[in-house]
Amino acid sequence: MPRKPKAGKVKLKTHKATSKRFRLTGSGKLMRTKGGKGHLRRNTSKRTKYLLDEVVEVKGSGIIKRVKRLAPNMEE
Repeated sequence: MPRKPKAGKVKLKTHKATSKRFRLTGSGKLMRTKGGKGHLRRNTSKRTKYLLDEVVEVKGSGIIKRVKRLAPNMEE
């Protein structure tokens, strides 16, 4: 005999790729790292490679909303 499904809320799960790509600062800003660091960096200048290391604030409200939906526990 199959079990009855439990009534109540579904457990929220964090989208792991999102939690690894974005960080939330203490003041509540959403920060992201720059892409393009995986490979093909031999021909790139030192300055360009250095600039890829900086963390940038996310500006778009739609992206912020999507990230907060994908990683609901990030605010803690």
